[in-house]
Amino acid sequence: MKTIDFSYFIERYNAGEMNDAEKQWFLKELDGNDKLRDEVELRAKADKVLVNHPSLMLRNKLFEIERQRAEAVIPKNSGKNSAIRYAAMVSVFILLGSLLLYNGRNLQPGEIIEKFKTPYEGISASRSQENIVNDDYKTALDYYNINDFSTAAVYFSKVLKNDPGDMESVMFFGVSNFEEKNYPIAEKSFAEVVDNNDNLYIEDAQWYLALCYIQTGEKAKAVQQLTSIRNSESLYRKNAGRVLRRMN
Repeated sequence: MKTIDFSYFIERYNAGEMNDAEKQWFLKELDGNDKLRDEVELRAKADKVLVNHPSLMLRNKLFEIERQRAEAVIPKNSGKNSAIRYAAMVSVFILLGSLLLYNGRNLQPGEIIEKFKTPYEGISASRSQENIVNDDYKTALDYYNINDFSTAAVYFSKVLKNDPGDMESVMFFGVSNFEEKNYPIAEKSFAEVVDNNDNLYIEDAQWYLALCYIQTGEKAKAVQQLTSIRNSESLYRKNAGRVLRRMN
């Protein structure tokens, strides 16, 4: 005995395209069919991810292919893996949409930051015991770890008043200001770390310095900094190359 592939009907149900008779039939099919309800919910969530996404037109084209395929006779066991198949399709849609979004044009500064910036965690375990017990540093790090960057910057600045050569605190102070969009202050901190040239944070500071230049519209400096990173052994070299290709 053959069974129905519900893919076409799920799409029509979630899109609100069913007429009254069709909807009444489908609701009866949903009643007591846990697997079908789960797939309806899965596809509804996927549609929310895809809405306004650049891949939506592509998705619609693929759905039309799926609709035509659904008219054919499907073996009974095909429904068993339908949720997995659909999840895989969603992944493809999102990937293709991302390619359409980012590969087809240059990115604006805010988009570059959003795409390529990653949370900075530092390497605080390397600090000396004297610094670890520093109350201002501990407080600053606590605020930093809960993303209260404004308060973190205040306490890192207190640490630096007593120890202006503490490059880790300089780095964290810079990132805190960067997160607060205080780019000129952040830029100064990152430049200080790079100029010091005797610490563990140089690669991070070089990368953040490039991002600061992008945000402040200093394109020539940004290109020079990113080119230097791309041509080095920095952990950020691949991202630097990607950003250079996406800049206006």
